[in-house]
Amino acid sequence: MLKHIREDIHCVFDRDPAARTTFEVITTYPGLHALLAHRMAHSLWNIELRWLARIMSALSRWLTGIEIHPGAKIGRRFFIDHGMGVVIGETAEIGDDCTLYHGVTLGGTSWKKGKRHPTLKNNVVVGAGAKVLGPIVLEEGARVGSNAVVVKGVEAGATVVGVPGRVVSPKKTTSSEEQQRAETAKKLGFDAYGATSDAPDPVANAINSLLDHVHVMDGKMASMCEAIKRLDVEFNDEKLPNLENCSINPSDAPPQASSSSTGENQETER
Repeated sequence: MLKHIREDIHCVFDRDPAARTTFEVITTYPGLHALLAHRMAHSLWNIELRWLARIMSALSRWLTGIEIHPGAKIGRRFFIDHGMGVVIGETAEIGDDCTLYHGVTLGGTSWKKGKRHPTLKNNVVVGAGAKVLGPIVLEEGARVGSNAVVVKGVEAGATVVGVPGRVVSPKKTTSSEEQQRAETAKKLGFDAYGATSDAPDPVANAINSLLDHVHVMDGKMASMCEAIKRLDVEFNDEKLPNLENCSINPSDAPPQASSSSTGENQETER
């Protein structure tokens, strides 16, 4: 028990750069206070002293603004940053090295007894104001963005944002697919990975899809040309221009006719 408490204290320094001394953490961090109170209340809950456990949980809520049901199961090195407004339900299960920010709710969607609250595996992070609802599972390393509402399970390492929550992490690709996209992007004259190589950005995902589409179209066009050449020996197969040398500068664009000259031309035509 004391070993787990020491781990709970030391993990604060790893996840909050504002933490300076152990004394400061012990005396001023409500997330740590709520967690220590919960560990004691959970012990009472497990030996059937349910009312006493609920009293301790209620006192902790009044003092810290964090409500953790004594029946919830919480792993090691759990950290609640800021903490105000956090609610963790009775059948919630939290693994090791998880982090919750203020305003997070691990709640239920049913009044039926039994498992009705989420399960968070190891290394899960839930952003401020997020709601994770129902008996769903957030697999190891999952991330939930601020103010997201998650009602479906999340696979390992995925990032979820929005209402309702949607996965925005880029699809894991093989090195050959990444190399193929980089080569296609180079031909088109832009760097598709300049700022969004690992970011869960829907624009980057759309660009990657376009690059894949262009690569497939190039292959199909080459196959069609080969088939036509086999049918027609006189087929004139003109080479496509090199895209690397086809970038257009604004100064190279043809001048546009002004509105006045356009009007004069129209009058002449009349």
